[in-house]
Amino acid sequence: MEKSLRKPGGRTPAHLLRRTVATLGPERSLRARVSSRAVLGIGLAVAVCALSGLPLQATVAGGLVALLALFTVVDTTVRAQALTTALLPAVGFPVLALAAFLHELPLARDAAFLAVVFAGVYARRWGPRGNALGIFAFMEFFAAQFLRTGPEQLPQTVAAGLLALAAAALARFVLWPVERGAGPQPAIAPVGGRGLSRPTTRQAFQALAACGFAMAAGQALSLDRWYWAVGAAWWIFVNTASRGETLVRGFRRVLGTVAGLAAGLLIAVPTDGAMAPTLAVVACCVFGIFFSAPLSYSWMMFFVTLMVGMLYGLLGVLHPGLLGLRLEETAVGALGAVLAVALVLPVTTHAATEVWIRRAVHCVHECALAAARRLAGESGDGPEARIAELELLLGRVRLSVAPLVHPLSPLRARKARARQVLALLDDCARQVRGLAEAAADPAASHDARLTAACERLEAAVRRLAAPGPVPAGAAAGALAPDACAAAEPPGPGDRALAHLHALENALHQLATPLHTPPRATV
Repeated sequence: MEKSLRKPGGRTPAHLLRRTVATLGPERSLRARVSSRAVLGIGLAVAVCALSGLPLQATVAGGLVALLALFTVVDTTVRAQALTTALLPAVGFPVLALAAFLHELPLARDAAFLAVVFAGVYARRWGPRGNALGIFAFMEFFAAQFLRTGPEQLPQTVAAGLLALAAAALARFVLWPVERGAGPQPAIAPVGGRGLSRPTTRQAFQALAACGFAMAAGQALSLDRWYWAVGAAWWIFVNTASRGETLVRGFRRVLGTVAGLAAGLLIAVPTDGAMAPTLAVVACCVFGIFFSAPLSYSWMMFFVTLMVGMLYGLLGVLHPGLLGLRLEETAVGALGAVLAVALVLPVTTHAATEVWIRRAVHCVHECALAAARRLAGESGDGPEARIAELELLLGRVRLSVAPLVHPLSPLRARKARARQVLALLDDCARQVRGLAEAAADPAASHDARLTAACERLEAAVRRLAAPGPVPAGAAAGALAPDACAAAEPPGPGDRALAHLHALENALHQLATPLHTPPRATV
């Protein structure tokens, strides 16, 4: 059998797939590997559940568990990922049991669902692990509504979930360990605060209000499929931190859902649950979900919606009216999210963005200091770890300002300000990377000019951190690179000095947009 699967040269299809994935470039290659592993893990989970004799509904539940285990667990080390994966059933299966026993008690079921919503969002204060456990708990309650799981189906559903988790773990940690050998990735600590000043606490109350509205409106539309509205409201809040982010995410969810429903009419309805084409389309959708998730929420929702349509066909309940109802429930959930972020403890886009920008500036400062210490010959960690953290923070800044730079945003002054800030922060990142390369050069050495440049850098960071308008002349306080080159004689530390001066100049220029009122023209 193995010989029959081999291609010329002795390579198996799996080997050829990995070779093909490796040709896509580093970033696309990583996403393709993660997506391919997801197809492998979920396919293995579904196969194990089916071969174990479990019914179709339990098998579908197992496939969902595997998808969630591979999608939501994003801890920075393999060991942490294994621990989070092991904790998923401890959190999710009691919630599943609660949903099953409350299935015939609508009032108690709704109250319990809203409690799970609040707790799931509140858990994000504990970082990636809290986020993963909160999502898994919510989706287990959601899946009980989707599959109509009652107490009599509970043992089979839990068994399918355990088998699926084992299959997902096998794919992640043994068969295709994408993260192994890559080293631990830096993590961004959640934004702090106490009480209602903590963003995750405010968002938990917003999600509670949004899902409560979605539940009531969704049940007015349909007593059978109301949970789609709750699910839409919930997922709009995932990975958002401000009013603007939530509004953009809601728009993208509706856009992706409309496109997915159109594809469902063309693909899912004619397929009508036929096993082979359904499994093939679902596998393609799983790959698309994982591949597009980091880049486009609309495309991710397109694949999610199409996959759900195929699963409804597999369960024998799909018809065009059901797809139309899905769109209505999604619109209701998005409306609930919009109302909640506007009226319940709102977090403005400006406030959320300021936090991430200042954290990025602080990280730039730490990177420069670490490089300066290396230039001075001091032992200890270099700037590499801080630079990796800076890349993550800049990604978070881009996500936070996305509503301001969106093509449909009517706020021209704020759009220009956001673009200026992004350009200057990108310039800071380039200079920091160049400084780190210069510091790693054995020919570079410490001299008094580097010390003076680092002191001016400290002063520039302090000016950025100070509230109020930008001091007069501060933006012109840094020497231009050409002036520096002309004023300073060449030496072994010149490359580092040039990067320090350019970094100081970018920080001085950042003072203007950061100390300008949000709606003022920069």
